[in-house]
Amino acid sequence: MQIITGFHAIEELLRSVEAQLEKKNSETKSSGLRLKILYAKQGPRVKKILAQAEKLSVTIEQRTDAELDKLTASLPEYLQNHRGIILIDERPQDQAPKLSADALLAALASREKAFVVVLDSITDPHNTGAIIRSADQFAVDAVVLPERRSAGDFQTVSKISAGAAAWVPLLYTANLVRTVEELKRNGFWVFGADAQGDLLPHTKFPDKTVLIMGSEGSGISRLLKASCDSFTAIPTSGKLDSLNVSVAAGILMYEVRRQQNG
Repeated sequence: MQIITGFHAIEELLRSVEAQLEKKNSETKSSGLRLKILYAKQGPRVKKILAQAEKLSVTIEQRTDAELDKLTASLPEYLQNHRGIILIDERPQDQAPKLSADALLAALASREKAFVVVLDSITDPHNTGAIIRSADQFAVDAVVLPERRSAGDFQTVSKISAGAAAWVPLLYTANLVRTVEELKRNGFWVFGADAQGDLLPHTKFPDKTVLIMGSEGSGISRLLKASCDSFTAIPTSGKLDSLNVSVAAGILMYEVRRQQNG
């Protein structure tokens, strides 16, 4: 069970569910959704969300603020501010906006063009959220995160990414190196973001690209570096050591997609 807080996160998750149902041309929208909205008071923003939920036949129940406080008490502190409404997602793993490794490979292996971003031990949730927002804007096909040493699970990144995680397929894997090697066997070329790499204007990204972003402090881990086919660096002229990882990721994602789209 996932508890989603934050107006943007709830709105975008409902929008993504609606889009999925439209693709499936579902006749009974409430069948199998297993979503529930709990709210305390009907302010303007809450009313908008409730109307959105009613269209999808999502269960809606009114509760007190104290009851919502109790439900969110076990969440990280920055997720506890529910602002009078929460979404409870009890869908099975295969219906939630996350992918298993097998599903990811099956979806991407046969594509002529695909772009996957790997986040190696990026533990700051705000950086992860910003990267996922950029991944949504640049139509990244999947973001791969480690099950451990990451910024948190779906309910965390959904709130921090202002709902973008509802649109970007997320793959949580126990072994980043194994997942990257499997992508290579399926035709992907792997590029690591590294200050010592080839300058970005001189880097040619192929139609099937994996981009690895390293942790804020130590960069890409040794074993993942060994899996990289090449490294790329953003040319800068500032006085500080480097760009913030989320800013760098946005620049690199733009350039990969620019080249892939001709």
